[in-house]
Amino acid sequence: MSARYVGAAVPRREDPRFLRGEGRFVDDVTLPGVLHAAFLRSPHAHARIARLDMRAAAALPGVVRVFAFADLARWMKPLPLFGAPPPGLAAGVRFELRQAAQYALCRDTARHVGEIAAMVVADTPARAEDALERIEIEWEPLSAVVDMVEAAAVGGPLVHPEWGTNVAVGFRHAIGDAGRAFAAADVVVTETFHIQRYVGMPLETRGVVAQWDRRDGTLTTWNSTQVAHFVQQGLVAALELPPHRIRVIAPDLGGGFGTKASGYAEDVLIPVAAVALGRPVKWIETRREHLVAAAHARHQTHRISLAARRDGTLLGVRDRIWLDLGAYNVWGIVLPYNTVAHLLGPHRVRDLEVEVQGVVTHKTPNAPYRGAGRPETVFAMDRALDCLARTVGVDPADIRRRNYLTAADLPWDLGMPYRDGNPLVYDSGDFRAALEAALEAGGYDTFRREQEALRARGVWRGIGISGYVEGTAIGPYEGARISLDLAGRALVATGAVSSGQGHETSFAQIAADVLGIPLEHVTVVGGDTAAVPFGVGTFASRSAVTAGNSIADAARAVRAKVVRAAAALLEAAEGDVEIEDGHARVRGAPGSAVPLARVIQAAIPTFARPGVGSPDFEAAAYHHVPTVTYASAVHVAQVEVDPATGAVRLLRYVVAHDCGTVINPIIVDGQVHGGVAQGVGGALFEELAYDDQGQLLSGTLMDYVVPRADDLPAIDTVHLEYPSPRNPLGVKGLGEGGAISPPAAIANAIDDALAPLGVRVTATPALPARVRQLVAQAERAARSVAPAH
Repeated sequence: MSARYVGAAVPRREDPRFLRGEGRFVDDVTLPGVLHAAFLRSPHAHARIARLDMRAAAALPGVVRVFAFADLARWMKPLPLFGAPPPGLAAGVRFELRQAAQYALCRDTARHVGEIAAMVVADTPARAEDALERIEIEWEPLSAVVDMVEAAAVGGPLVHPEWGTNVAVGFRHAIGDAGRAFAAADVVVTETFHIQRYVGMPLETRGVVAQWDRRDGTLTTWNSTQVAHFVQQGLVAALELPPHRIRVIAPDLGGGFGTKASGYAEDVLIPVAAVALGRPVKWIETRREHLVAAAHARHQTHRISLAARRDGTLLGVRDRIWLDLGAYNVWGIVLPYNTVAHLLGPHRVRDLEVEVQGVVTHKTPNAPYRGAGRPETVFAMDRALDCLARTVGVDPADIRRRNYLTAADLPWDLGMPYRDGNPLVYDSGDFRAALEAALEAGGYDTFRREQEALRARGVWRGIGISGYVEGTAIGPYEGARISLDLAGRALVATGAVSSGQGHETSFAQIAADVLGIPLEHVTVVGGDTAAVPFGVGTFASRSAVTAGNSIADAARAVRAKVVRAAAALLEAAEGDVEIEDGHARVRGAPGSAVPLARVIQAAIPTFARPGVGSPDFEAAAYHHVPTVTYASAVHVAQVEVDPATGAVRLLRYVVAHDCGTVINPIIVDGQVHGGVAQGVGGALFEELAYDDQGQLLSGTLMDYVVPRADDLPAIDTVHLEYPSPRNPLGVKGLGEGGAISPPAAIANAIDDALAPLGVRVTATPALPARVRQLVAQAERAARSVAPAH
């Protein structure tokens, strides 16, 4: 493949329609006679339904039906569950795994605020909402389990009594000999870190529209989902229909971030209502619903210890990890094991010992969100490393120089399996080179020289570093189909769903290069199960690797068919035919060039003659991805802290990253910047806070604070390209990386700014009140040890 477009800074092709307001989101789908759904949700974290009377609601004008579990029992199958350990992983790690069935409608007991008890379908959204107020329901409140560490202990209330425990995932794992490493250590640093519960908060909330066609027994549903084929599989089970009779379309998505990659009750209930009523049904989630019912994320506690020599060289790591999974363990071992697999990151460590408990509580279920365990584990590791640096008196940059792996160390086998069951072996990269690039771009040495003088003037500034290595693009495949039309234009269809990643541009760049046609001759569609029969979806930073290579494979197959037809038309050997810029020609004979449209038309039989070849200019591909590629980055954050108020202001942010071959640097920059913005939210602003009764305290955007544009500094990116040897394009995943390191880098920068006070940030978000409390505690501690005068 001669790269003409891959690597070029091609402007995003999808942006003009969005800027003109011409995107088509789920709420833009309007159908004749459409009805609207609204849901009665539990106001309690844990309660039994004692009485449910829907007659008054059903009698209201405009209300078509009110449904509870019993009314739709024939379709009430358990919602999809994910995250069973694959054989290779199960062979290496002994998991204690429990997953309880969850139904689209609560049968008798609600286990979190927001769980659905009834559905109203009416002729307008307002009438459906009004009818909810007329449903008479009596709840019998039960004890709520809220604290994850307490929930893991024996003897407390149980979320699922049949388990006899609240531990949904439990395992221990070790590599090397951590006991020996700690026994040989000159220094051991131990700290407990808390990472809060927060969410992806896409600009567009969730939504579903469904239409049932009684004539041929087919269902079409439009869903704001990242995983159209997963939604189709769930509907196949619920409706007991074959896949070809269920079409799932993911239109334009206003953000996903993993939040829209779970299986939800509404994904089933809206299509079921359409089938039951024989009319189209629509539901668009409110922001309040999104906060209580869409998947939550993060929320971990780490009690981590580092063993080291006096110079800061790491010898071993121990970590005791708790994860709050919410009321249902939807994702199995995914989040707990992701956390462990990414704990060591870029560090040269051979001895590790971990104990993990994923615990259910009476909160909204958790799911992977941009990073999926990585931001939490990187926060614990990088914060602990800075604590070690301070203890041994080594600069945070130098302690990383001492412990980061280099290109000479790779491939680096960690001696443990990855989540896909294959050996966890870093494929390519140079983590120390990334560190140096980030430090240089971030002006680290200059910052250090100026820092003391600024402090003397009462300006408290700090600089923080965080690095990660991320397994990206989990397989095993993604589907792609390419076809050429009579005009020689290409239609590229894939199971990958774009939620802002620029698929219409980057995938077109790959296809155009392989096919030898202009970029404007390529149209890309994604997330339509009718276009590609088998697919997976967009999550886990996977689309460039999985869909990108499938598109390249399919394009090569189509190109070979075009070459064969062109050779017959031009009366030349196939090896002498070249395709470039939408034309076929004989090598060395530029005057022989003909448009691809003529080649294709020549292959179509006429009354006068057969075609020059089969007019079969299409191909499908499902590129096999047995294991992940490893992207990496180092982040550097500069902050200014006001000790009097605890306010933290970001001054500058730098990311030096490796995502393998860069397809489009504009899109790469956008992905990094967007990820950093969400990471800043986790570091400084966002938190889903609950009280001890399991009530969400930050259930509106008045209480749940997201970063504004003026909260973000300039973000500089340094592109480091270490192509992966694991796929023909040499690409690695990128979408999540920007969100992984900001909490750690910013917390490290706050500690650095306030180092003379001895402040240590151990929890996120670093809200002003919390930072001020840390300063006050440090000042009291200093006064208590000050000599008397």
